Amino acid sequence: MFTGIVQRLGHIVEIRMEGTAGRITMVPNRPFDRPVGLGDSIAVNGTCLTVAAMEEDRLMFDVLGETFAKTNLGEKTPGNVVNLEQALALGDTLGGHIVTGHVDGTGTVSKIEQVGRDWKFTVDCSRDLRMLMVYKGSIALDGISLTVAELTDSGFVVHIIPHTMQETDMSEFRAGTKVNLEADILGKHVQRILEFGGGQDYRLNLNG
Repeated sequence: MFTGIVQRLGHIVEIRMEGTAGRITMVPNRPFDRPVGLGDSIAVNGTCLTVAAMEEDRLMFDVLGETFAKTNLGEKTPGNVVNLEQALALGDTLGGHIVTGHVDGTGTVSKIEQVGRDWKFTVDCSRDLRMLMVYKGSIALDGISLTVAELTDSGFVVHIIPHTMQETDMSEFRAGTKVNLEADILGKHVQRILEFGGGQDYRLNLNG
């Protein structure tokens, strides 16, 4: 489990493919506050991956073909940066919102505007993802906990302060950039309940 507060930027130095799967090697821009060990879970652009190997300051992650296909990791190349966050430890501050590291789908940045000292990003995404979003609700974008500032016919809008621009991969976004999206887990539970008739079948079973 994660909180959507990016801790480090990872610079990709190598991607080795074996068929549709592969291994991504990256170097964090500075050491994590907590030591990283083999088998640890780290959110890489919001995708929960396992540390498969370590070599000096390099971290290596084995990535399934499905993960490459369903996230923007399949479009990354050496030289790109990704957002990194260690899994929550007992007692950690929940600074953003509950993020599972299971990407629901991808969106595409359609517009970037500077508003005073801040930035406004418009992102297009599928109807299935839009159904899980609410005005002023939470969305994880490349693993960053953000607030939905506006809902549009084709997606949503978020506003970014300078600190977020400096400390995440959003400084590299351009129109057309693909981003990983994870909707708020609460919205997914509500949708699932509604698919089963609002929970009526469950109550009937209890009473019957």
